Amino acid sequence: MLLLLLGILFLHVAVLVLLLVSTIVSQWLVGNGHTIDLWQNCTTSFSGAVQHCYSSSASEWLQSVQATMILSVIFSVLSLFLFFCQLFTLTKGGRFYITGFFQVLAGLCVMSAGAIYTVRHSEWHVNTEYSYGFAYILAWVAFPLALLSGIIYVILRKRE
Repeated sequence: MLLLLLGILFLHVAVLVLLLVSTIVSQWLVGNGHTIDLWQNCTTSFSGAVQHCYSSSASEWLQSVQATMILSVIFSVLSLFLFFCQLFTLTKGGRFYITGFFQVLAGLCVMSAGAIYTVRHSEWHVNTEYSYGFAYILAWVAFPLALLSGIIYVILRKRE
């Protein structure tokens, strides 16, 4: 049982790290000496040093992507906190429904953010020389992992 709890905890922390990195790092779109994320657009030199950064546009769709990514991080942190609370207060045989619900909600938020960004980024940057960066890919990797951990939490029963 201890090994199972440690595995679930490791999966949850891995999802949380993926969500944090994908929300913070400036690598959602890359190309032509530019790196673009949810918060700012940066110009880089050939050596990789940042030369100039300016804020991203204030379009509604980008703000919705920012909001859903922040919500996914908040729901995942809340889910981790609730897991520890339920671990010590839940009766024997009880299920971790609340923890699983918030983790699934975090997964749905990151999926919504990735989907909106995928559909709308071409309106923002019409240049076809850009490609998706690693932070964008990490967001999509976090989506199925968050859903998986949420489903595991719902199935999991507390034992002594």
